[in-house]
Amino acid sequence: MRKREKRTASQRGGGGETQSSSQAAAAAAAEQEQQQSTKTTTARANKRVKAAKPDGDPEYFEDKRNLEDLWKAAFPVGTEWDQLDTVYQISWDFSNLENAFEEGGKLYGKKVYLFGCTEPQLVFYKGQSKIMYIPAIVAVVSPFPPSDKIGIKSVQREVEEIIPMKQMKMDWVPYIPLENRASRVDRLKSQIFILSCTQRRAALKHLKIDRVKQYEYCLPYFYQPFKEDEFEQSTEVTVMYPVEPPVVCEFDWELDELEEFTDNLIKEEILSEDKKDDFKEHLKKTVREAKKANREAREARKKALEEMSEEAKAAFQSMKFYKFYPVQTPETPDISNCKAPFINRYYGKAHEVL
Repeated sequence: MRKREKRTASQRGGGGETQSSSQAAAAAAAEQEQQQSTKTTTARANKRVKAAKPDGDPEYFEDKRNLEDLWKAAFPVGTEWDQLDTVYQISWDFSNLENAFEEGGKLYGKKVYLFGCTEPQLVFYKGQSKIMYIPAIVAVVSPFPPSDKIGIKSVQREVEEIIPMKQMKMDWVPYIPLENRASRVDRLKSQIFILSCTQRRAALKHLKIDRVKQYEYCLPYFYQPFKEDEFEQSTEVTVMYPVEPPVVCEFDWELDELEEFTDNLIKEEILSEDKKDDFKEHLKKTVREAKKANREAREARKKALEEMSEEAKAAFQSMKFYKFYPVQTPETPDISNCKAPFINRYYGKAHEVL
């Protein structure tokens, strides 16, 4: 019994030592934590001191111009999607467009419809000659939208399509200057409208290739009832004969003789001898369709004029087209030799290039 009591006493003594050791460890841990907290606080304070800027002259930031992003807001119709970034990565200066809306400018106080386009040009830039997509903005002065349609046509597409803009997710929308963007749009009496496109680039990968390509072949459509379309009186057609490889050529039904024209294609090894008769039938069909389209266009123009109000006639006759190119700056290439009045096959030429 005595030995057991000694062991029990020894155990009690050992328990006391364990408790004392635990308390010491806890105290050491608390002290270490306090030291670490002090170091962290000091380090943060030092960082704040280092981050603080020395006293000096205040920084000034240039105010944004009221119409600074106007040229970017107008969708560049017909531009390849993968080229858009190359257009916007350069700081093009369209201050001439902005100034045109100021008092005394070409567009001051007028209702204007804007759309963008790009023109690939060979220019000298940063020490080398290269092909660059030069942006341009077309301004249409009109009391009403010039058109609600888009034309789709390319060398590869035999049939021209004229479709509603909304099928391509495009529409005329009011442009809101920077100083008015805090206001409600419906309360503003906007005089500037831009051709906008809501097709998201990120969603293109979900579209079929043909659908994506349609955007690259789009041209803003315009129909001038007082001016006979040059294509209404054209006697030339583009022939696309579906063989491998396809035969693509231009045929003028007033100047070219069918038999001679076909024989020349065979001599130049563009067309095989065994396809001669079939090609001639295909060409005749193409010519008949072109003549029919020309006739229908003339009849439609005549009917449109007969049904048009006097107010609409006056608007069409007073409509003006202005084409704006970027202003030359040290950061942009010299495009002085690249400017041209031609807009597209529907609008024809601008009244003035700026």
